[in-house]
Amino acid sequence: MPELVVVAEQLLAPVPGGTARYTRELVRALAATAPTGWEVGTVVARHSDPSAAIIPGANGPRVLSLPRRALTAAWERGLPLWPGGDSVHAPTPLAPARAKSGRSLVVTVHDTVPWTHPETLTRRGVSWHQRMITRAVERADAVVVPTAAVAADLSRYAPGSTQVNVIGEGVPASLREPSDAVREAVVRRLDVPRRYLLAVGTVEPRKGLDVLIKALAIVPDVPLLVVGAQGWGGVDLAALARAADLDSGRVRHLGAVSDADLSVLLHSASALVAPSQAEGFGLPVLEAMAAGAPVVHSDAPALVEVAGGAGISVPRNDFRALARALRTVLTDSDHAAAMAGAGRLRAREYTWENAARLAWRVHERCYAAARAKIT
Repeated sequence: MPELVVVAEQLLAPVPGGTARYTRELVRALAATAPTGWEVGTVVARHSDPSAAIIPGANGPRVLSLPRRALTAAWERGLPLWPGGDSVHAPTPLAPARAKSGRSLVVTVHDTVPWTHPETLTRRGVSWHQRMITRAVERADAVVVPTAAVAADLSRYAPGSTQVNVIGEGVPASLREPSDAVREAVVRRLDVPRRYLLAVGTVEPRKGLDVLIKALAIVPDVPLLVVGAQGWGGVDLAALARAADLDSGRVRHLGAVSDADLSVLLHSASALVAPSQAEGFGLPVLEAMAAGAPVVHSDAPALVEVAGGAGISVPRNDFRALARALRTVLTDSDHAAAMAGAGRLRAREYTWENAARLAWRVHERCYAAARAKIT
C-alpha cells in the first residue's frame, strides 16, 4: 500500500504562520480524500514534544533522528535523507533535494517574495528561500503554487523544467459561523467592540500594518484588532499608533488566537483589511469572505486574484486610498452588504477538499512516472 508522507515541520515552528494552517488543512483533506490503497502520514524533525503536529486522519507524525536545525542544514546541503513514504509532499520549501529512486517529491511554493520584496525578509531568509525554491523547480517531480500570480512570477524569477500546478486553498470547517452562545462568550472574554476593523497575519514588515495604522488616523473612530503572532522585523504596533497620533486603545494586538476565537472575530468584523506588500494567496481574505466580512485589500496580484472583485482593491502603500476604501465600507451599509454577499459567493469556489483532490492527481501522476522509470 503506497504512502503519501507530508513534511509537517511547520506546525512546530516558533512562528507557524499561514503555512502551518496550509499544512494542517491540506493534510486533513488529503487523508479524507485519499484514493483507494493510499495512506497518509506526516513526518517532523526531532522535538521533545511533537504533539502539535498530530493531525486527525493522518498517521504520525513520524519523528526523524535530526533536530530541526540539523534537518534544515542537511536538506539545504542536498544530503540524501529521505523522510520515508512513496510520495512526499513538502508544504514549504523545506524539502529533500530530490526524490529517492522509485519515489516522487512534490513541493509547495507559496510566494516569490524572496525575489519581488526581499526587503521584507531577513537576509538569511532571502538567500535560503531563493536557493530552496530554485532547487525545487529544477529537481522536484512537481511544484504546487496557490495562485496563477505566483506561477507567473516563478517562471520569471526561478524558471525550471518541473511542472508547476496551480492549486488554490480553502476555508476550514472550524471557521464556520459560531453559535450565539459562543459568540457572546468570546466577545466578553476578548472585550470585542461592537464595530472594528480586523487584520490577520504574522506581524512583520510585509503585512503593511504601518500603512493601515496611518489610514486609521483619517477614518471614523473605529478600532483595529490585529490577530497574529509577533514575527521578525520589530514591527511595534503601539509605537506606530502613537506616531499616527491615535487614541490609546484604537489598535489592539490580540496575538495568535484559536480558530474558535478567530471565527467569532471574522463573523463580527466591520471589515477585514489586508494591506500586504506581497502575498502568495492570502488565506485571511478568503476566510473573511466566507464569514461574510467585507474585505479591503492591497493590489498585490495574488490578493486581487483570490478576491476576484468581491473586495475593494487599493494601491499598496497608499494610506489615503486605503482610508477612502475603509470609509466607504464603514459608512455605506448597502455597499458593505453587497460586498459581503459577493465575498460569500467567491469563497464557495475554494475548498480544501478540492485542493486535496487536485493534489492527489499530481501525486498519483508523479508516483506512476517514478515507478515506471525503474521497471
